Amino acid sequence: MHRFEFSLYISAQDYLAYYRGDVRHVLARCSDGRKVQFPAALLTPFVSEGGIRGNFVLTSDDNGKGAKLVRS
Repeated sequence: MHRFEFSLYISAQDYLAYYRGDVRHVLARCSDGRKVQFPAALLTPFVSEGGIRGNFVLTSDDNGKGAKLVRS
């Protein structure tokens, strides 16, 4: 299992590109310096009027499948 911890801020204006499907993946820098890319659709439950802001944990199996995103 892989675990990635990161902070993320996407303004409401910037999130429109994800919402429209113009941008399909998010690239984030983890707290340990690694970069992780994941489908933007995983962010949908975390969208608010102000966009997306918070600390998150992304987990996936050893093959990078079954990704799950939670706010930490």
